[in-house]
Amino acid sequence: MDLSTGHIDFAAFESFLFADGGGYPPSYRDFIRRYGWARTFGLWLIYPPVFPGYADGRGRAEVLTERFRDCYRDGRAEEFEWMIEPDGDWARVEALHVFGWSENGDALLWDTSARRADGEFPVWESRGLNSLHLLGQTLSDALSAIRDTRFGSESRADIEPLPPVRL
Repeated sequence: MDLSTGHIDFAAFESFLFADGGGYPPSYRDFIRRYGWARTFGLWLIYPPVFPGYADGRGRAEVLTERFRDCYRDGRAEEFEWMIEPDGDWARVEALHVFGWSENGDALLWDTSARRADGEFPVWESRGLNSLHLLGQTLSDALSAIRDTRFGSESRADIEPLPPVRL
Protein backbone atom coordinates (compact mmCIF):
# COMPACT_ATOMS: atom_id res chain seq x y z
CA MET A 1 0.00 0.00 0.00
CA ASP A 2 1.40 3.38 -1.00
CA LEU A 3 1.55 5.60 2.10
CA SER A 4 0.39 8.70 0.21
CA THR A 5 -2.72 7.04 -1.28
CA GLY A 6 -3.62 4.21 1.12
CA HIS A 7 -5.95 6.43 3.14
CA ILE A 8 -7.68 8.02 0.13
CA ASP A 9 -11.30 7.03 -0.32
CA PHE A 10 -11.24 6.35 -4.06
CA ALA A 11 -14.92 5.31 -4.08
CA ALA A 12 -15.84 8.78 -2.77
CA PHE A 13 -13.29 10.29 -5.14
CA GLU A 14 -14.97 8.66 -8.16
CA SER A 15 -18.58 9.16 -7.07
CA PHE A 16 -18.54 12.73 -5.74
CA LEU A 17 -20.68 15.22 -7.65
CA PHE A 18 -20.80 18.99 -7.40
CA ALA A 19 -24.13 20.86 -7.61
CA ASP A 20 -23.74 21.01 -11.42
CA GLY A 21 -23.75 17.20 -11.61
CA GLY A 22 -20.08 16.90 -12.56
CA GLY A 23 -17.31 15.27 -10.59
CA TYR A 24 -13.88 16.48 -9.64
CA PRO A 25 -11.95 18.27 -12.42
CA PRO A 26 -9.63 16.06 -14.54
CA SER A 27 -6.44 17.92 -13.50
CA TYR A 28 -7.27 17.36 -9.81
CA ARG A 29 -8.08 13.70 -10.48
CA ASP A 30 -4.74 13.28 -12.24
CA PHE A 31 -2.86 14.98 -9.40
CA ILE A 32 -4.50 12.82 -6.69
CA ARG A 33 -4.01 9.59 -8.63
CA ARG A 34 -0.36 10.40 -9.27
CA TYR A 35 0.70 11.95 -5.95
CA GLY A 36 -2.06 11.22 -3.44
CA TRP A 37 -1.76 13.30 -0.31
CA ALA A 38 1.12 15.65 -1.09
CA ARG A 39 2.84 18.95 -0.36
CA THR A 40 3.64 21.06 -3.42
CA PHE A 41 6.50 23.58 -3.53
CA GLY A 42 7.08 22.95 0.16
CA LEU A 43 3.87 24.86 1.00
CA TRP A 44 0.67 23.75 -0.70
CA LEU A 45 -1.46 20.88 0.59
CA ILE A 46 -4.01 19.53 -1.90
CA TYR A 47 -6.91 17.84 -0.09
CA PRO A 48 -8.15 14.44 -1.37
CA PRO A 49 -11.20 12.58 -0.04
CA VAL A 50 -9.95 10.34 2.79
CA PHE A 51 -11.36 7.48 4.83
CA PRO A 52 -12.88 8.34 8.23
CA GLY A 53 -10.25 8.70 10.92
CA TYR A 54 -7.66 10.44 8.73
CA ALA A 55 -6.73 14.10 8.78
CA ASP A 56 -6.62 16.71 6.04
CA GLY A 57 -9.16 15.40 3.58
CA ARG A 58 -12.02 17.06 1.75
CA GLY A 59 -13.76 17.56 5.11
CA ARG A 60 -10.93 19.91 6.07
CA ALA A 61 -11.34 21.69 2.73
CA GLU A 62 -15.04 22.25 3.43
CA VAL A 63 -14.25 23.76 6.85
CA LEU A 64 -11.70 26.05 5.17
CA THR A 65 -14.27 26.97 2.49
CA GLU A 66 -16.63 28.20 5.21
CA ARG A 67 -13.79 30.10 6.89
CA PHE A 68 -12.93 31.71 3.53
CA ARG A 69 -16.56 32.70 2.85
CA ASP A 70 -17.09 34.06 6.36
CA CYS A 71 -13.98 36.20 6.02
CA TYR A 72 -15.15 37.55 2.65
CA ARG A 73 -18.71 38.15 3.90
CA ASP A 74 -17.24 40.25 6.70
CA GLY A 75 -15.01 42.06 4.20
CA ARG A 76 -17.96 42.85 1.96
CA ALA A 77 -19.99 44.16 4.92
CA GLU A 78 -17.06 46.40 5.82
CA GLU A 79 -16.71 47.47 2.15
CA PHE A 80 -13.13 46.20 1.92
CA GLU A 81 -13.06 46.23 -1.87
CA TRP A 82 -9.35 45.42 -1.90
CA MET A 83 -10.20 41.87 -0.77
CA ILE A 84 -11.52 40.97 -4.24
CA GLU A 85 -8.64 42.56 -6.15
CA PRO A 86 -7.00 42.07 -8.56
CA ASP A 87 -9.22 39.61 -10.47
CA GLY A 88 -12.36 38.82 -8.47
CA ASP A 89 -15.77 40.19 -7.56
CA TRP A 90 -18.12 39.72 -4.63
CA ALA A 91 -20.56 37.53 -6.57
CA ARG A 92 -17.85 34.95 -7.26
CA VAL A 93 -17.01 34.36 -3.60
CA GLU A 94 -19.99 32.05 -2.93
CA ALA A 95 -19.02 29.83 -5.89
CA LEU A 96 -15.41 29.36 -4.74
CA HIS A 97 -14.49 26.11 -2.95
CA VAL A 98 -11.18 25.46 -1.20
CA PHE A 99 -9.32 22.39 -2.43
CA GLY A 100 -5.81 23.36 -1.35
CA TRP A 101 -4.23 25.39 1.42
CA SER A 102 -0.72 26.70 1.91
CA GLU A 103 1.18 26.59 5.13
CA ASN A 104 1.23 30.41 4.79
CA GLY A 105 -2.58 30.63 5.06
CA ASP A 106 -3.32 31.07 1.34
CA ALA A 107 -6.16 29.18 -0.35
CA LEU A 108 -6.49 27.45 -3.72
CA LEU A 109 -10.11 27.49 -4.84
CA TRP A 110 -12.27 26.16 -7.65
CA ASP A 111 -14.93 28.38 -9.20
CA THR A 112 -17.67 25.75 -9.31
CA SER A 113 -20.01 28.07 -11.22
CA ALA A 114 -17.74 28.06 -14.27
CA ARG A 115 -17.12 24.44 -15.27
CA ARG A 116 -15.72 24.18 -18.78
CA ALA A 117 -16.75 21.59 -21.39
CA ASP A 118 -13.66 19.53 -20.51
CA GLY A 119 -14.80 19.29 -16.87
CA GLU A 120 -12.26 21.75 -15.49
CA PHE A 121 -12.97 24.59 -13.06
CA PRO A 122 -10.98 27.83 -13.11
CA VAL A 123 -8.52 27.91 -10.21
CA TRP A 124 -8.25 30.94 -7.96
CA GLU A 125 -5.92 31.89 -5.14
CA SER A 126 -6.74 33.97 -2.10
CA ARG A 127 -3.52 35.20 -0.53
CA GLY A 128 -3.98 35.54 3.20
CA LEU A 129 -7.74 35.63 2.57
CA ASN A 130 -7.21 39.21 1.42
CA SER A 131 -7.14 39.03 -2.38
CA LEU A 132 -8.47 37.03 -5.33
CA HIS A 133 -6.11 36.01 -8.14
CA LEU A 134 -7.14 33.92 -11.13
CA LEU A 135 -4.30 31.41 -11.54
CA GLY A 136 -5.49 29.39 -14.49
CA GLN A 137 -8.12 27.16 -16.04
CA THR A 138 -6.83 23.90 -14.48
CA LEU A 139 -4.87 22.76 -11.45
CA SER A 140 -1.90 22.16 -13.75
CA ASP A 141 -2.09 25.77 -14.99
CA ALA A 142 -2.37 27.05 -11.43
CA LEU A 143 0.64 25.07 -10.21
CA SER A 144 2.67 26.33 -13.18
CA ALA A 145 1.66 29.91 -12.37
CA ILE A 146 2.65 29.49 -8.71
CA ARG A 147 5.97 27.92 -9.68
CA ASP A 148 6.78 30.56 -12.29
CA THR A 149 5.80 33.62 -10.24
CA ARG A 150 7.25 32.49 -6.92
CA PHE A 151 10.14 30.22 -7.82
CA GLY A 152 11.12 31.21 -11.36
CA SER A 153 10.32 29.43 -14.58
CA GLU A 154 13.58 27.47 -14.37
CA SER A 155 12.35 25.74 -11.21
CA ARG A 156 10.92 22.26 -11.46
CA ALA A 157 7.70 21.21 -9.81
CA ASP A 158 8.43 20.05 -6.28
CA ILE A 159 5.76 17.58 -5.14
CA GLU A 160 6.37 15.58 -1.98
CA PRO A 161 3.95 12.70 -1.28
CA LEU A 162 3.12 12.65 2.43
CA PRO A 163 2.20 9.83 4.80
CA PRO A 164 -1.39 9.83 6.07
CA VAL A 165 -2.12 11.18 9.53
CA ARG A 166 -4.66 9.51 11.80
CA LEU A 167 -6.93 11.70 13.90
